Amino acid sequence: MAVDELQAIIQRCQILEEADFKGEDFNLFQVAGQKCLEDGYAAQLLEVIQNEKNKVIIKNMGWNLISPLVRCIFMYKLEDDKREHCLKILDQLAQLCNPKELFLGLLEQIEQTSGEQVCQTVMLLLQPLQTVLLKLQNKKAYSVGLSLAMIMNQLTALPVPYTKQQIQEDKLGLCQCCNAVVDFAKPFVNEVVKNMEKSSEYNDMELKEELLKFCMKSLKYPLLTAQLEQPEGTEEHPFRRFATEIIDILWDIRELIPLVFLHRKGKSPHWENQEFADIEQKNSADSLACLSYLMFVQHFGIDYFPVVFSPSYLLQCNMTHIEVLLKRTEESMLSKGLDLFESCLLRMEDNSLLHQYLEFRDFIDVPQDLVKVMTLCPIEHLRKKSLNILQLFIDKFDAEGKYTLFRCLLKTSNHAGVEGYIIKNIKDQIHLSLTKACDNIWFTGHHLVSLLDLVLLLPEGAETDLLQNSDRIMASLNLLRYLVIKDCESDNQTGVWTTIAKIEQNFLKPLHVGLNMSKAHYEAEIKNKKENRREAHSSNTVCSLTVSGEKMPAMTTDMQLQVLHSALFTFDLIESVLARVEELIEVKTKAVMDENS
Repeated sequence: MAVDELQAIIQRCQILEEADFKGEDFNLFQVAGQKCLEDGYAAQLLEVIQNEKNKVIIKNMGWNLISPLVRCIFMYKLEDDKREHCLKILDQLAQLCNPKELFLGLLEQIEQTSGEQVCQTVMLLLQPLQTVLLKLQNKKAYSVGLSLAMIMNQLTALPVPYTKQQIQEDKLGLCQCCNAVVDFAKPFVNEVVKNMEKSSEYNDMELKEELLKFCMKSLKYPLLTAQLEQPEGTEEHPFRRFATEIIDILWDIRELIPLVFLHRKGKSPHWENQEFADIEQKNSADSLACLSYLMFVQHFGIDYFPVVFSPSYLLQCNMTHIEVLLKRTEESMLSKGLDLFESCLLRMEDNSLLHQYLEFRDFIDVPQDLVKVMTLCPIEHLRKKSLNILQLFIDKFDAEGKYTLFRCLLKTSNHAGVEGYIIKNIKDQIHLSLTKACDNIWFTGHHLVSLLDLVLLLPEGAETDLLQNSDRIMASLNLLRYLVIKDCESDNQTGVWTTIAKIEQNFLKPLHVGLNMSKAHYEAEIKNKKENRREAHSSNTVCSLTVSGEKMPAMTTDMQLQVLHSALFTFDLIESVLARVEELIEVKTKAVMDENS
């Protein structure tokens, strides 16, 4: 039987010196031990291992039993005595085996696991792995780093629970496993802390660097992907606990504040391959962005934070991280970027952000990324939030900053809706300039005239697609109407009357021509559709239609006619506002001429 075979091998090896063990002995011991486990003789195997006479044999050969032992533990049910015996064997092997050999055996098991068994395997082997690592004398830091890297690489393949239900179910055990890994790392953190306390010039940086790498990986996965808001009426959020532990480790090893402010990335390896170097840099950027989100939005570790920095400096520090997150398309990361941006802006008073900050590239790039979210993101609540944050960003700048930002966004947004929104903001700033006692040079006089050159024009003259640009055109006309009503030609505070001839030439006349062309085109299209419908004797014929250069979904003729009539209504609306503007200009100009005559 399996037990007899094992006893025979044990008796044979007991009389040998440790140095006389041969490869054949190792193989026979492994086969017999595995057979004992598979045939249900775990209790008898445990007795053999616990026998003091077999100590040397187990020390040298016991690590070979790790693979069959793990398989059997998962095979037995939780309440099965045989499973309990297997767990005791695992504990005994951790105490008795050669640490180096057992370390490699345990890592091999973690590396080979996959799918649903990843978290189960990791949690099963964390305790024996920790025991072995604490025994190691040589290359301890390297071994700890290798263990943490192997574990995190295996976990990274698993999807991160995102919704409240997914987190509560934790089907694959990821939430539980992440917190178990932090507990696994704590003795090594304590070792680093003790060494740093003993000497202010702590030179053994290897273990500290390995722990820093682990924290950086944890920030990227799972924390960057995880939903970290605490749902009401729920127990402690597992990822919030994990985040707290990671922040505490960074603080304990004195890396938290340097990472937040100095953007220290640790000792990044020198890569010969530029592609690997780029991946390393991207991973580091993602981790640092997540760290800023945890601190400034979720307030993890905020008690460690020195309260001496101005809100504008904090915004400047975080703009790099905000840019990293806003360039992502995943909801979890994009929402973190928006939350971080909003949090930084809400700390500031309106009109307090100096225009000089726009000399930093991030302060120009981030609003452009925000515009992309507003116009391209498929998630409605994120689009709406990004619009609110853009307004918040505008509000924080001083007058010159607003002026510069408006010019930039008008040139780069390439979206009529966004341009219309910016033009409305320009109108609001002009209104403040004209109604406030203090003189604002940036939204009156020659500065405003220069800005109006960007606003009061058609991008492609009379051939501009008026339907696609209707938001911009309506906002421009409303701004011009406001200027003509509010600013008398005799005062000319805004400078609009100085440039009225140029406005008529570059904007109003081409708009007239464009409207006539567009209306004629759409009226002809409506006429054709009606004639085609009569010929087909049916209004249910399905056709295709192109509007503003985009092919619309298949529609019946009636549906197409409805779209075409809607376009005509837009042109009529533009035309009515245009007529009112021209009427106001004529009245004001005539009044001045009458006064002068």
